[in-house]
Amino acid sequence: MSELRQDIATKRWVIVSKERAKRPHQFLKQAVVQEEPDHRDDCPFCEGNETQTPPEVYALRDGSDPNRPGWKVRVVPNKFAALSPSAKWEVSHPEVFTTINGYGSHEVIIETPLHNQTLATLPQEQVELVLQAVLQRMRTLAQDERIAFVQVFRNHGAAAGTSLVHPHSQLIATPIVPTNIREEIEGARRFYDDRVTCVYCYMLAKELEVGERVVLSTDHYVVLAPFASRFPFELMILPRQHSASFVAEAKREEVTFLADVLRRTLLLLYRAANNPDYNAVLHTAPLRDSCMDYYHWHIEIVPRLTTPAGFELGSGIYITTAIPEETAAYLREQAQQLGI
Repeated sequence: MSELRQDIATKRWVIVSKERAKRPHQFLKQAVVQEEPDHRDDCPFCEGNETQTPPEVYALRDGSDPNRPGWKVRVVPNKFAALSPSAKWEVSHPEVFTTINGYGSHEVIIETPLHNQTLATLPQEQVELVLQAVLQRMRTLAQDERIAFVQVFRNHGAAAGTSLVHPHSQLIATPIVPTNIREEIEGARRFYDDRVTCVYCYMLAKELEVGERVVLSTDHYVVLAPFASRFPFELMILPRQHSASFVAEAKREEVTFLADVLRRTLLLLYRAANNPDYNAVLHTAPLRDSCMDYYHWHIEIVPRLTTPAGFELGSGIYITTAIPEETAAYLREQAQQLGI
C-alpha cells in the first residue's frame, strides 16, 4: 500500500508508491562509456586554455602567474552569468511589482586541470583543494554587505543541467535570500520553538538509532537516504556537530573531513549506481541571519534517475517508486563490497 511521508525538517510531503516500487538495481541506467581525453583544445576549462574564460578571481597555484597554466583549482566568472557584480545595486517598486537590478556574482569552480575526471574519482587531496577554494570565495563574497546568500551547487550530467563535461561546480551570490531557503529556516525555527533543539540534530539522532537509512558514517559526518526522499538514491550529508553556517564555522580540518565523506559518497554513486546524473547542493545559513541555534548546514545529493511530472509541479508533492530503506541497504552493501 502506498504511504505519504513528511520530511520532519521542511514539512514537504512525498508519496511512496509501494505498489509500483522497484528494486534499487532497477533504477540504474546502463552505464554509458564515453572515453574522454585528459585535455581538449576546445574546452575552456582545460589547462592551457585560460584565455577562453574570463580572468580568474581566485586560483590555487604553485607559483605560476594568474591566467596561465600551472593551477590546481581555478575560479572564474561564469561567461554567461545570471548575476553580475558590475550591475548597479538598485531596487524599484513599480506599483505591486518589485525588481532589483541583477547585482550579485556567478562563478565557476574548475575542480581540476584534467578534463576526464570527476569529483568522485579525484584523489582526496584534490577534493580538499576544491573545498578550500569554495570556502575562500564564499568568505570573500560575504564581505559585500549587499550579498545576502551564497549558493554552491554541482550539476553532473546532461539530465542535471550541465553543458560542459570538464569537472566543475558553480557559485551564485544573490542580494536576496531565496524563498525556499527562508521556508527551510522557518521550519527549523518552529521545531526549535516547540522542542528547544535543532530539527536536524534531532533527525540525525533518530536516524542513527534506527540505522536503516544510514548509508555511510564517519566520526564527523553521516550520509542518509532521507525518510521522505523525493528521488531514487537521494542522499543527505549531515555534520554530526551542530553548525548553521558552513562559511562561518568551517576550519581546515573540517574541509579535510568533508572532502573525505563527499568523495566517498560520490564514488559510491559513481560505482554502485552507474555514475548517474545528479545535482549536489550546499544548504547553509544566509550570511547575516541569526539562525545559529536552530539551523544546521548540510549537503543534498539528488540523482536524476526519474523526472518530476505535472502532479509534482502542481502540488509540490513528489511521487517516488523507490523505497529509501531499500536504496540505503543496497548502497551500504555496495559500499562494503567496493571497500568505500
